[in-house]
Amino acid sequence: MAKPFDICIRGAGIVGRTLALQLARKQLRVALTAPGITRSKPAPGKADVRAYALNQRSRDLLVSVRCWPDECDATPVLSMQVQADREAQVAFSASEQGASALNWIVDVPVLEARLQEAVRFQPLIEVFDTPQAATLTVICEGRASTSREEYGVEWDVTQYGQWALATRVQCALPHAQVAHQWFDQSEILAFLPLGGPQGHTCAIVWSVSPERAKALQSAPADEFCTALEAASHATLGATTLASDRNVWPLQQALARRWIGTAAQGGGAWVLAGDAAHNMHPLAGQGLNMGLADVADLVRVLSERPYWRALNDPRLLRQYERARKADFAVMGQANDALQQLFTRANPLLRSLRNWGMNQFERSGSIKHWVAQRAMGDSASPSLPRTPTP
Repeated sequence: MAKPFDICIRGAGIVGRTLALQLARKQLRVALTAPGITRSKPAPGKADVRAYALNQRSRDLLVSVRCWPDECDATPVLSMQVQADREAQVAFSASEQGASALNWIVDVPVLEARLQEAVRFQPLIEVFDTPQAATLTVICEGRASTSREEYGVEWDVTQYGQWALATRVQCALPHAQVAHQWFDQSEILAFLPLGGPQGHTCAIVWSVSPERAKALQSAPADEFCTALEAASHATLGATTLASDRNVWPLQQALARRWIGTAAQGGGAWVLAGDAAHNMHPLAGQGLNMGLADVADLVRVLSERPYWRALNDPRLLRQYERARKADFAVMGQANDALQQLFTRANPLLRSLRNWGMNQFERSGSIKHWVAQRAMGDSASPSLPRTPTP
């Protein structure tokens, strides 16, 4: 009789595969179930143009399973320029933070290919089409998870009334490892450097109204690039479309429960990644939060006393409390920024611009925010006295 699985992971995206590899390192037997396509992924037949900003904690997690891409596919960001209405600016730099990079812009197809290859050669991981019986089931199916519905988890969703448009462009000027973001006319546009330190390629994430997203997606390439250059103030010169344009609706969402016990079989389940939480991409923290779920779940399970089972409710509650607390900070801050930067009220805009300029001069508060975004959670509270 075959030995039962310790863990069944439902969902084989970046979060699911990273979790499987981390658990296998702890000598646990893992069944990995391949997922369907989530709403945030491109439809079948379309090229995957996604790129993620990954912080140091996420990088360390992927390095530990030898899946971190080469530099040409994981471009270090040395600085970030954020601008609103030409009247307010905030700049972050890696050198000011004492780091080699603020984050890394990672080519998603390359990362997924590396994870898939690593899983193929890990003998403690078996891949299945359907879920398998296990002591603990981890649901990593993405925001459209059917298992979450199966377990009766309530899903609180805030629709933003915005869609994201993602694509890639070639720029006349080199990106110089600088990420750019503009908040203007209720839209949010990001240029994320790709192709290594000397690259001219940028991943574009443009948050706009649903109607404008559809129009931009279907516009001729030259018209799209003209609109893009206007929105980016031609910061990197003329642009040339280098990929398909994909769109999807944006939301913030949170599962009310992240853990539970299956009605049959006595196994327990937990949620992780987009099956547990979603957020607007403006701060680039979505996948970082999912990989932080992986790190915390692996930590809780690997540090358990030898006499506690993997499905012990006390262990799983530790994981749920830690991750919900982290999302409460990051998710609420992210939501507040989205609300602040997408409202056209002139008084609010003036207040926002004043606040950005004050933040730029805030010293240790700005440093704390940058460190949190970079994955440093060692200092959980704000400094009480900003430096002058």
